[in-house]
Amino acid sequence: MLKSKKHFLFLLLISTFLYTCRQTESATYSIETPEPSDNKYSPEKVALGRMLFFDTRLSNDNTVSCATCHNPSFAFTDRLKKSKGVNNQITQRNSPSLLNATFLKTVMFDAHIPTLEMQVIVPIQEHTEMNMNMKELIPKLRSISKYQRLAKKVFNRDFDAWVLTRSISAFERTLISMNSRYDQFKNGNKNALSKKEKKGLKLFSEKLYCTSCHTPPHFTTHEAANNGLLKKYNDDKGRFRIHNDSSDIGKFKIPSLRNIELTFPYMHDGSYDKLEHIIDHYAKGGNQHKNQNSIIKPFEISTKEKDQLIAFLKSLTDTSYMTNFK
Repeated sequence: MLKSKKHFLFLLLISTFLYTCRQTESATYSIETPEPSDNKYSPEKVALGRMLFFDTRLSNDNTVSCATCHNPSFAFTDRLKKSKGVNNQITQRNSPSLLNATFLKTVMFDAHIPTLEMQVIVPIQEHTEMNMNMKELIPKLRSISKYQRLAKKVFNRDFDAWVLTRSISAFERTLISMNSRYDQFKNGNKNALSKKEKKGLKLFSEKLYCTSCHTPPHFTTHEAANNGLLKKYNDDKGRFRIHNDSSDIGKFKIPSLRNIELTFPYMHDGSYDKLEHIIDHYAKGGNQHKNQNSIIKPFEISTKEKDQLIAFLKSLTDTSYMTNFK
């Protein structure tokens, strides 16, 4: 799901941005999830998308699938500083989680692609990821009898870019993780959080400025911002590469904190591998890049408070989705 330059998204050809909601249910909870009007949920469509998501034949050397960088066991990340694509090439950025992707307002670290359907083709074409030409990929997948048969059954058409993008994005929208102990606490179970975690929640919500960027329930504003990670941005200038606007240098989409216990290393470049390091970064007030978000100011936090804050962050973990991947 990573990192594009300005790809030729010939595709989208095909996106309307009208959304409705459907009720997503698990054994323990139910939640409304948005879906686009031109890509309604169906079990058959999701099943096809799941097959494609795990299929390495989507890459030009048959070694990389979507799941290579988005492993269910790691909350749909890969736990690498920067991901590896075909021929062991290193990508430019850390791989973000796909959990709760259905709620995203925009996709990619540059916060510039409006739909999951459009996003699907980006890593397929990116030369450091799957490096596949769509004009070659579609005939390749259409020649696989299972995929052609399912395309006809589910979409009533030959396997094409529409089938590919709609199936994979439909599957991605089923990756829900919204039943953490924090959620249970907010839904009325006052014993779901320990005393330490409750103190951490108070720090997160009241003493510090965390919720300004990591706003519940999704713990993100879905916007791009400069968090002062670097004093100078060299090779990767963030959202700047989309519009060449100097005010966008160093701006990357704010990630969700859900399952943060599992999604290390952190930041767009994977430069921090511990939650303690992230807290230290913000406590010192960032590195004072000229575009740094003005919200980020130095603050004092004791060792005990840091421990409480980390305990709370770990209460955002919900691996109930893994029942579908064992």
